[in-house]
Amino acid sequence: MTTTPLLQRQSISVSDFRCSAVPGDTPFVERYRCHSVSYVRKGSFGCRTRGRSFELVAGSILVGFPGDEYICSHDHVRGDECLSFFLSPELVEAIGDRTEIWRVGAAPPLPELMVLGELAQAAADGRSDIGLDEVGQLFASRFVEVVSGRSREPAPAKARDRRRAVETALWIDANSHQEIDLERAAGEAGISPFHFLRLFASALGVTPHQYLVRSRLRHAARLLADDDRPVTDIAYDVGFGDLSNFVRTFHRAAGVSPRRFREASRGKRKIFQERLALH
Repeated sequence: MTTTPLLQRQSISVSDFRCSAVPGDTPFVERYRCHSVSYVRKGSFGCRTRGRSFELVAGSILVGFPGDEYICSHDHVRGDECLSFFLSPELVEAIGDRTEIWRVGAAPPLPELMVLGELAQAAADGRSDIGLDEVGQLFASRFVEVVSGRSREPAPAKARDRRRAVETALWIDANSHQEIDLERAAGEAGISPFHFLRLFASALGVTPHQYLVRSRLRHAARLLADDDRPVTDIAYDVGFGDLSNFVRTFHRAAGVSPRRFREASRGKRKIFQERLALH
C-alpha cells in the first residue's frame, strides 16, 4: 500500500491510496481512526466490517466510523486506487453525524457522488480551480444527504451574511498573493469552514478558492499587460507557487499562454483573432 498525503487541514485531510495486493494475499485487520469517506477511483476490493461484506468497484464509496475494525481483500482483481477524505468531529457534526449513516460500511457507485469524486480528483491533480478542501467537504456533505435521503436546502442568506461574504471576498482579493485556504478565509469571516463555504458560494456564485484563483489571474493579466517582468516572476508575485500550474490555469482561462497574452495586449491583435477563428 502506497499512501500519499495530499492535504492536511484542521477540519479535513486528504490522502491518495494505491494498493498493489493480488488475489491470495493474506488480508489483515485495520481500524478506522476517524470518520472518513474514500472514493474508489480504480480497481476493486472487498471489505468486511461489523459482520457485513461489500464488494467495491470504481465509483464506490468506503465509509469509515471511528474505532470500527475492517478487513480489505483482493479476491478478484489486483489492486485499487482510492482518494480518501478524513473528517474532524466538528465537520462531521456540521454536515450530519447520525451514527446509522456513518456505519453503512460502503455505498455503491452513485452518480451524485461519482461526479464529485471525479471533481475531487481533478482538484487533486491541479486540473480544477476549486480547492481540494472545498470539494472534500462538499463530497462528504453530499454523501450524508444521499445516504440519509434528506437534501439540505440552503436558507436564504441574510443581509449580514451577504455582507460577511462580500467583505471576505475583498480581503481575499487584497491578499491573494498570500497562501489562503478555506480555514483561513473562514477564520477571517468568523464562522466554521463548512458554513462559510456554503455562505460564500450562495452569496457570490463561486467558492472561496475559485475566487482566490480568479483574483490571482486578474492580477496576473494586469501585470502581463503593464509590466515587463518575466512571466515566472509575475506568477510567483500574484500567488501561484508553481509556474506550470500558472501557465496551465492561465491558458485555460484566456485561451492563450501568458506570453501570447502579453504580446496580444501590446498590439498583436492577430493572436486573439486567430484564437476566435478556431471557434
